[in-house]
Formats: sequence, C-alpha cells, structure tokens
Amino acid sequence: MIKYMPLFRSCSTTRTLTQLHAHLVVTGQHRSPLASTKLIESYAQLGPLDSAQLVFQTFPTPDSYMYGVLIKRFVWCRLFKQAIALYSHMLQELTLISSFIFPSVLRACSGFGDLGIGKNVHGRIIKCGAELDPVVQTSLVNMYGEALELSCARQVFDKMLERDVVSWSSVISMHVRYGQLSEGLKLFYRMMLDGHVPDYVTLLSVAEACGELGLRLQSKSVHGYAVIRNIESSDHNTLNNSLIAMYGKCGELYSARCLFDRISNHSTSSWTAMITCYNHNGYYEEALYAFRKMQESKAEPNAITMMAILCSCARLSFLKQGKSVHGYVIRKHLDPDNDILGPTLIDLYANCGKFRTCHKIFDTNRDRHAFSWNMVISGYTREGMSGQALDLFKQMRAHMISPDEFTIASVVSACGNMGSLNLGTQIHSYAVKTGVLNEFVLNSLIDMYAKCGFIDSAYNIFTNQSRKGVVTWNSMMWGFVHNSKSVEAMNLFDQMWLDDREMDDVTFLSAIQACSDLRDLEKGKWIHHKLITNGAMNDTYVSTALLDMYAKCGELWIAQRVFDIMPYKSVVSWSAMIDAYGMHGLVDMSISVFNKMIESKMKPNEITFMNILSACSHAGYVETGQLYFNSMKKDFGIEPKLEHYSCLIDLLSRAGHLDEAYKIIISMPFLPTSGIWSSLLSGCRIHRRLDMMTLIQEKLEKIDDTGFYTLLSNISAEGEDWKQFQTVRSMMKTTGLKKLHGCSTVHTR
Repeated sequence: MIKYMPLFRSCSTTRTLTQLHAHLVVTGQHRSPLASTKLIESYAQLGPLDSAQLVFQTFPTPDSYMYGVLIKRFVWCRLFKQAIALYSHMLQELTLISSFIFPSVLRACSGFGDLGIGKNVHGRIIKCGAELDPVVQTSLVNMYGEALELSCARQVFDKMLERDVVSWSSVISMHVRYGQLSEGLKLFYRMMLDGHVPDYVTLLSVAEACGELGLRLQSKSVHGYAVIRNIESSDHNTLNNSLIAMYGKCGELYSARCLFDRISNHSTSSWTAMITCYNHNGYYEEALYAFRKMQESKAEPNAITMMAILCSCARLSFLKQGKSVHGYVIRKHLDPDNDILGPTLIDLYANCGKFRTCHKIFDTNRDRHAFSWNMVISGYTREGMSGQALDLFKQMRAHMISPDEFTIASVVSACGNMGSLNLGTQIHSYAVKTGVLNEFVLNSLIDMYAKCGFIDSAYNIFTNQSRKGVVTWNSMMWGFVHNSKSVEAMNLFDQMWLDDREMDDVTFLSAIQACSDLRDLEKGKWIHHKLITNGAMNDTYVSTALLDMYAKCGELWIAQRVFDIMPYKSVVSWSAMIDAYGMHGLVDMSISVFNKMIESKMKPNEITFMNILSACSHAGYVETGQLYFNSMKKDFGIEPKLEHYSCLIDLLSRAGHLDEAYKIIISMPFLPTSGIWSSLLSGCRIHRRLDMMTLIQEKLEKIDDTGFYTLLSNISAEGEDWKQFQTVRSMMKTTGLKKLHGCSTVHTR
C-alpha cells in the first residue's frame, strides 16, 4: 500500500482519483484502513463529498482516525450538523477515541451554535484524558469564546500548560471582540513577557483595541513592532488596513495617511479604511476626494465603502452627491434589499430634510431593526419635527421592537423640544424599569427637564449621576442658563475649572451666555483670555457669544474687534453685530453692518431682520424700517412672522403713524397679541391719541395680560378719564390680575 501514496498525491482530478480507486478495488487493497482513509481524504479535497461518504459507509470497521477525517471534511464544508451527527454515531460504535477528532467537533459545535453539545464534548474530552492537549485546549477556548462564555474560555486558557501563539491570539481576539479591550491588551503584554512572538493575527486584535481606547502612544508602538518584525511587509494588507483604522480612531490622521501612501497596491479595503479614517476625524470632504481617487484607481468599492461615503454626504448635507452615490449603489447591485445601507441612506435623507424619501427607504426595508427606527426618529428630532418623532416611536412600540438607549435619548429630546413633560416622565420611568439609563440617556433627561422648566428635577439627575462627562456638565449648565439661573451655571463652570475637568467649546459657550445674562464683564474677559491662551477662538458660536456678551456689557469696541477677527462669519454672527449696535441706539452702524453683510453674499434670515427692524424702531427710522420689512419677502423670500409685524407696529406707533399701524394690525395674517396692542397704546399715549382707545376697546375681553391693562389704566389716568380708569381697574380685579412690581439686579463681587 505504501507504494500507492505518491499516486494519491498526484491525483489532481476526480477522474484520476476514481481510476486509482478502481485499481485498489480490483487488487483488493481498498479494504486497507490506510487506503480507505486516503480515499476519503482525497475525495473530500477534490470536491465530491458523496464519494467520500460512500467509501466510509462501505468500510466494515472504520476507526477513530477515519471518522476524524470525514468529520473534518464536513466542518470544512460548513456541514456542521452532519459533522455532529457523525460524531454521535462514532460514540456509539467506538470506545477508544483519538484526540485528533475533538478540534473539528468543537468547531462544528461553534458553527452550529449549540453550546450544550459543546459542553458535552468538553466532558468527553476530560473522560478521554485529552484535556491537556494544547490543540484541543485552543479549540475549547475558541468554542467558548464564540459562544460568549468568556469565563469558561478563560478557565480553559488559564489551565493550559503550554500556550502557543495561536492560543494567545485566540484569547486576545476573543476579549477584544466582546468589548473587554483593556483585558485584551493585558493578555497581550503577558504574551510578550512569556517570550511569544505575536503574528499579524495577534496584532490585528491589538490594533483594534488600541484604536477603540484611543491609545496614541501604544498605537505607534504596535506599528513600530510590526515594522521591526517585518510583519506589515509580509503581504498582509489586512494588518495595514487595521493600522490605518487604528490611527484614525486615535486622531492620528497624518500617521494614517503616511501608512496609506506607503502601500504599493491599494485594495478596496485600503481605500475604505482611509475614507473611514477621514470620516472619524470629521474630514468629510477629504473622504469624498479619496473616494474620487479610488474610482480613478479602478478599485471597485463595496457596500462598506459606500456606507462610509454616504456617511460623509450625510454629515455635509450634500444631497446631490448623496443621490449620486445612491444611484451608483443601485446600478452596481451592491445592496439590493437595503439590508446593509438602509440605515445609512435613511440618515442621509433625514439630514438633508428629505423625509419622504427617508420614509420610503424605511418602509421598503424588509428587516427593520432598532437601528433603522433610531435613524428616522433621531432625524425627525434633529430637524425639529418632534411630533413626528414621537408618532414613529409609538409605531415602533406597536411593532414590538424594544427601544435601546439611542431610541430613548432621541425620544426624550423630542419631548423636551415640545415641552411634553408628561410623556417625558413616562419614558423616564420606562428607562428606569428596563435599565436603559446610561450617560447618554441621563444627559437627554437633564436637557428635557430643563427645557420643560423643571430645573430642580434636572439637577437631581445631575447630582445623582455617578459618572459625569463633559456633556453632562454642559447639559446642566445650559439648563441653568435656559431657566434664567445664570449664577448657578457659573458656579458649575467654576467647579469644573477648579476640579480640572475636561471642557469643550460648548462649556465655554454656556459660561459666556451666563456672563452675558449677568452682565458680568470681568468674568467674561477672564473666559475670553482662557480661550485665547488655549487656542480655542476658532469656533464661530463661541466668538459670536463673546461678541454678544461684550455688547450687552457696553463694550462695543471689543465686540467689533471680536467680530472683525472671526475667521468665518455666519449669519448668526452678522445678526449679533447688527443687534449690538441697535441695542445701543447706533442704528446707522447697524445699517452699515447689514449692508456689508449683503455685500459679502451672506443671506440674512428672520433673526437678522428682527434685529435691523428693532434698531430702526428705537431710532425712529420709519422709512428705512418699512423698506427692510417690505424687502423680506420681495428680495429674500422670507415670510414675515408675528415678531416682524410687532417690530413694524412698534416703529410706526413710536413715530406717530397710528392709523397706518392700526390698519396693519387689522390686516395681519396672525391674531394680534397683547404686545402688539400695547405698542399701539404706547404710541397713543406718546402722541395723545386718546380717541383711538375706542377702536380697541372691544379687544379688551380677549386679552389676558397685566402689562396691557396697567398701560391702559395709566393712559386713562393721564387723560383724566377716571370712569375708564375705574373700569379697567375693576376688570383687573375681576380677572385676578395684579400690577407687577419692578425690580433690578446688580452684580457684585
């Protein structure tokens, strides 16, 4: 039989193997265990597994090794159920079992997903005395790891007397894969101390752990080790891609780019890793540029590449480019059922405000997981469509889909935007009962209670929160500022500073707004100084808040200086500068800034017109104010809102154009508020037009405002119309309204 061994090795086709098989049958050598085993192995390697099974079934007394060969072939062909069935049959036929069988059987148990059978096999391994076999132990570690039984896997690993690089790599990969990143790195250090040389498989897991933990120094050490050991140049592009992803997650974009440039042949995975790296660091336009270069290199993108590109388009709100990418996906059939790209497409169209398309994609998804629902709900919430977000949440619950922490956070934010405290508290209770109360959800709850005016409830959540990140502190500070508790907001800011806690632009933004409300110029200057020394003056929102703070504190020249040195002036920045001059009565300067804004091709918005109209109103620029009001819709397509009408009425009333103001009030597409009638009444009072009192007498019953009634009674008293004065005062008593006492605050240190 030994002389036929070279013939088995030379059989490269099924035909030559069949001829050899026939010859062995003719000569009677096919009954040899060695010949039958080689026939089974050769048939399985060349493809026809049925022929291998036939040889096995016709052999009268197959031994343990023959069983093992066929079981191994079943596993290689991913026929896990058949492999387990053959193993069970073997246990009934044989008493002596070779340890050679167990690694394949354990792999079959992992593939089949039955931990119970795997534990029974483990028991059989112990009975057979094979529990100390290093190969079997490594297979047990893998089997328990894939079944998420990390404790069992570690017990097996810790008992191993001999650990090779494969067993170390398995246990390290297992910990990293299931989120125990620090433990995975500790095992890696132990592996190095034991003198084992890691291979590229080990470094894949270590690179992933360093990236997820953001360990910059350790990431460079891993890369350096790979270079020294010449691992990265061993044609393992997978490792290079993982190193690029690692650098991207650590914020080392330059290192990632250098490594990418050194790769001679960029594969689809390499391009995808680099594009994802750009996205992770907020360089979305660079990601799109890299994608164009990828297309020029003729590398074919896959669904993961397109997911990254769609993410870039979504973050930039590039609807046109996003549609083009979507069309490419459809033409190339990269994801026919939207199983992979569905949530990303939903995110794109939601970010671009195209909710009809967003819903169409959502409705066509066959398997809608919580992730897809979250994308649509968060999109509605982000775009201010909180009612639709809550309706969709109700549909999600009707479909018996359990919300996760991201769902809860989005819905809680929607409740806050709508001021829906009742629903918000119900969702809070649900989160407590289900245990979905991570830092993300708690921050949303703080924000929700603050927006609903229940600042004490928000502060209670804040104080009871064991782990407070920068977002938590920011949420609480903003809540205090939003509820006119700027002193408390500044106390939090001071506490953060003294405790040397992490701060970001949002922290300083809330602190500046608090200083603005308190007119605390000295503290505001101190914060400004810290921003300059820390190199954090490039944020447009922070600079605009500083501008507003200096203007409200009377330091107009500093406000103008802050505005002048801003690298980018948004429409909010221009509007704030217009308002700064307007609030100090320098209407000509407000108009000048407005004109410069138009010259710079920056389109004004509703707030811009509110500020310029308010400036004109206080300075009595009637014609200029009317010109700006009329140009809103005519030149800029902005429909005037009630606030704009209110400014116009105030402007006309102050200037004595009371009849014109009254005509505008009557013709407004909105119901006039007490503030609008008060503006008209103030004009009547200034210009002694008491006759107009009778025109608005019928509106009294529909207005429930203390200031309005007080003003009306004062006008009657000044005109010595005591009968009318008594009538108004009586109406105030009847409705329970009282004149509010004036108050003032002075900030002291």
